[in-house]
Amino acid sequence: MSKIQHRNLYREVADRVLDLIEQGELASGDRIPERELCERFGVSRTPLREALKVLASEGVVELLPNRGARVRQLTLKMVKDTYDLMGALEGLAGELACQQISDEGIAEIRDLHGRMLDHYRNRELAEYFRVNRQIHEGILAASQNEALQEMYSNLSQRVKRVRYSKQMTDDFWRRAVEDHEAMIEALEQRDGRWLGQILREHLCNKLEVAAMDEVIDDRQRA
Repeated sequence: MSKIQHRNLYREVADRVLDLIEQGELASGDRIPERELCERFGVSRTPLREALKVLASEGVVELLPNRGARVRQLTLKMVKDTYDLMGALEGLAGELACQQISDEGIAEIRDLHGRMLDHYRNRELAEYFRVNRQIHEGILAASQNEALQEMYSNLSQRVKRVRYSKQMTDDFWRRAVEDHEAMIEALEQRDGRWLGQILREHLCNKLEVAAMDEVIDDRQRA
């Protein structure tokens, strides 16, 4: 892994830690190995600890008094509560996007959708998730509401590791693709109410996948 040289050092460190959590290298409830990560990233303890404070404010890690930090242990209730908020925000974003988006913007999202379908047909899950995320980000950006986007991003960080879960079954995957087909149709028709409804229900359906994920445990670790 390359050394970090960005000016905004603590944010870059935070993003690296997020990558380790998302990839499963740091599991739910794991202690953050500060000394090991400092050596790995080529940074001192100061930017790492600043990064952990940021991640704690985003609900991704927990700071333990005089004991460092650990990856926050997710529970099904925590994920459901977060999804409820995200669904409301994403639904609103869809409604606003239909009012604001240009024809070129719709074409870009349609192109992303085509690439996502290719990954689906080839069973390329990681690539599918990457483009899937770009589609949702494109709709959020098209809302042209910066406050909404910031709130959504902060909430999304908390559940990112289960929202893009490797536990997705063929049935859930097929349903997700069908939802996306409907999203594109609603966007092209500029039907904000329909798109908002699809986005809300789409995220609620994701909770079924999250419930199967091994990182969710209704019993908090001591």
